[in-house]
Amino acid sequence: MREQYRSEGFTEDTLDANPIQQFAHWFRQIAAGGMVYEPNAMVVSTATPDGRPSSRTVLLKKYDDRGFVFFTNYASRKGRELTANPYVSLLFPWHPLARQVIVTGTAARVAREETVAYFRTRPHGSQLGAWASEQSTVIGSRQELIDRYEELAARYPEGEHIPAPPEWGGFRVVPETIEFWQGHENRLHDRLRYVREGDGWRVERLCP
Repeated sequence: MREQYRSEGFTEDTLDANPIQQFAHWFRQIAAGGMVYEPNAMVVSTATPDGRPSSRTVLLKKYDDRGFVFFTNYASRKGRELTANPYVSLLFPWHPLARQVIVTGTAARVAREETVAYFRTRPHGSQLGAWASEQSTVIGSRQELIDRYEELAARYPEGEHIPAPPEWGGFRVVPETIEFWQGHENRLHDRLRYVREGDGWRVERLCP
């Protein structure tokens, strides 16, 4: 199973000086094209302090010059690992355009006010789900999860205010490097990586 990528050139003179703006440019292209289901889906990779890795797909909810934000249960596996070891990698796999963006950096919890403000924008069912699921813990059956959800739905009917769970909130990943990968035929891919230097960034080209 092998594909020959045929893509337009991706060179240093086309880059934005700010990697977040470059990410925004690619993200808008991906989102507008309709070729990627959930273009904000990213693979979040964490590790325990002794180096045992784990990965999962999470939805990006916000990005700006401060970093990339996602929300989760802080008691989940990724939440516990990030609390013990803040180093993290994000991967956006935009295969239909033969593109990837890889972010490395450190994660920190967002302010509680930011979590609460975002939680209020979630659909009613998603708010209930955040309470019903003790993420990453063992559960006896799917029915047990559904029973929890239905109990919460009866307590908080549609339109009722649902508080944000205390163990649920956001992480902001502050990037140290951001790599933009564009596939080309014969494995001659473009890999341009921004590396943080003080208050600015330098760009380096990597061999594919």
